[in-house]
Amino acid sequence: MKKVLLVITVAILITVTGLVGCGKQEAGQASDKAAKNIKQEITTNLAGEPYTLDPAFASDTTSFWVIDHLYEGLYTYDKKGNIVEGAASKIETSEDGKIYTFTIRDGAKWSNGDPVTAKDFEYSWKRVLNPETGAYDASSLYYIKGAQAYNTGSGSVDEVGIKAVDDKTLVVELTNPLKFFPKIMMAEAYLPVNPKVVDANKDWAAEAAGIVTNGAFTVKEWKHDAELSLTKSQTYWNAKEITMDDIHFKMVADATTYYQMFKTGELDLIKQLPIDSIEQEKSTPEFVSHPQFSVYTYTFNVNEKPFNNKKIRQAFSYAIDRKAITESVSKAGEIPAYGYVPDGVKTDSGKDFRDEADKYYQFDPKKAKQLLKEGLEEEGLTELPPVTFKYNTADNHKKIVEAIQEMLKQNLGVEVKLENQEWKTFIDTFKQKNFQAARMGWVGDFLDPIGVLHHYTSTDSNNFTNWSNAEYDSLMEKATVEQDEAKRYELLHQAEDILMDELPILPIYYSAQNALVSKKFEGIRFAELSEPDLRYAKKIAE
Repeated sequence: MKKVLLVITVAILITVTGLVGCGKQEAGQASDKAAKNIKQEITTNLAGEPYTLDPAFASDTTSFWVIDHLYEGLYTYDKKGNIVEGAASKIETSEDGKIYTFTIRDGAKWSNGDPVTAKDFEYSWKRVLNPETGAYDASSLYYIKGAQAYNTGSGSVDEVGIKAVDDKTLVVELTNPLKFFPKIMMAEAYLPVNPKVVDANKDWAAEAAGIVTNGAFTVKEWKHDAELSLTKSQTYWNAKEITMDDIHFKMVADATTYYQMFKTGELDLIKQLPIDSIEQEKSTPEFVSHPQFSVYTYTFNVNEKPFNNKKIRQAFSYAIDRKAITESVSKAGEIPAYGYVPDGVKTDSGKDFRDEADKYYQFDPKKAKQLLKEGLEEEGLTELPPVTFKYNTADNHKKIVEAIQEMLKQNLGVEVKLENQEWKTFIDTFKQKNFQAARMGWVGDFLDPIGVLHHYTSTDSNNFTNWSNAEYDSLMEKATVEQDEAKRYELLHQAEDILMDELPILPIYYSAQNALVSKKFEGIRFAELSEPDLRYAKKIAE
């Protein structure tokens, strides 16, 4: 057996260290001393009610932000954003790279005092895979032997390569060796739940009193649609390293309102600024901006007319001026998306994956009109049926979709209706595929093209387009197991070519997160693949 490296570095990250260079020893010592008698709590904004706090059903970054503070997998992120051992104290792999053996660390406990065991992980992962559960992201576990067959009803749970040998030892067998399996395991689908709690109450995650966690925090209070408060878990094995005692999440959707709440000190952090405030805030010490491995899109339902026609989908894409949106509407450092995979992945050639590919769908109204004409002729139509774009309620999303609406009118002669819904309702609408085109942002599960491209394979639970392509599936399958990096990236480029030609999704831009953080805090970690990590935040002034 060979031991997995203790630290695997992922994602470019920016850590907020206060007003100016608090990385110096003197500044660090001063802030430690100043913080000793200060109540360690922070108030931020979710912008809406989380869809769920059960990791098996979470699908959105609003829920993930809370969940990632409540539960801990076998791996976790450290203060610097490195992947390190979490609930596992030792991790070994077989020589062929297919079998992982995890040893649960001594002292790992649930917030109710129960010990965390290997059996908890076996239960949790098989619960996600159980087709009767209806979990959101079961396909994240398809890399495990027998997982896909069990989840799709063609195999037995006994054939799944997840086995708790005893309370301390979990053995996981993969279908193929995967160098990036530790990164994959950072997905929320791999988080554990307490079997005793889940089996006793199907609605265990609906209220604060029922939630039992194994991570840094537990739920203190949940006032639905108003505020959610977390408090540091006293049973967490690494509690002494957690510097924040209480986290308060407000649920204010209106950007102007929560911006003013930050300005008046009611909020200590807001992670998405109102578009109109970005320019004036860029020069302030509270402003933090960083890239995300994320793409802002509109998803087409290819079973719904008129988007059952590829040329009509392409026409809509050519009619949108992405550069104008990023420069004049969103104005937050986003990059126009002329492909699907965001910037940030260096290939074996030393270039960024995005720079190795041609630009797809650069603004071309003339081509857009020609494709629309051809698409209508193929469908036997003289004009488009009514088209509605759906989006979730938020000022930023409203301004972007209104700009898209105007571009489609001016450049394509198409009238598009807009419909907004509150977040929880919108998520249900999206999951039910009750739309022609709907807004969504996708963050990669890990910093690799597979982390976003896999969303559109036929079996992936993130694919809400009704689009399926056998050649695309085959290329993605080959790329997943290919050990030669040059060949692997070539397969992924071929897959993206197909995705962008078929265009079941409409990429708009690659996201950037622009936040405001009170000068009273340091140690908040912003990363490309996750929401702000508040576990190691420290309040240094009142």
